[in-house]
Amino acid sequence: MNQKEIKELIEFLIEKDIAEFELERGDVKVRIKRASEPVQTHPGASYFNVHPAPSAASDVSASPPAAPPVVPKEPEPVPEEPLHMVKSPIVGTFYESPSPGSPPFVKNGDIVEVGQLLCIVEAMKLMNEIESDVAGEVVKKLIANGQPIEYGQELFAIRPRK
Repeated sequence: MNQKEIKELIEFLIEKDIAEFELERGDVKVRIKRASEPVQTHPGASYFNVHPAPSAASDVSASPPAAPPVVPKEPEPVPEEPLHMVKSPIVGTFYESPSPGSPPFVKNGDIVEVGQLLCIVEAMKLMNEIESDVAGEVVKKLIANGQPIEYGQELFAIRPRK
């Protein structure tokens, strides 16, 4: 199991709000256990620990720490204009391209028109084409290729054309 697979697994577990998960594949054992914020993964003998940021109620008059304080990473700066979110109309599996190895239908920064194909969602062995319902610039793809998705889940953030 490589680092990319572990990262995708962690993102999936966070998205689905799963508190504890364990996987054994051959001689590799991965165990992920979450409390409210900390996340720990144990692939083989490697350890990754994430600790919550210090609370905002900490004493301001205290001397500065030796290391810079941990600041929680914000997802994205708030855009000046609202982004249009393209949501999944069905439950299924997200695919960004028509076949493995093909380039994606769209990528970040692409300009799209109304009705332009953005992705495919496979549901019950049927390939459902998801089209843009607004013209504008693709700001962010919110789902990884091959990831299971839910009804109403946000797939793309598009900055509408003025």
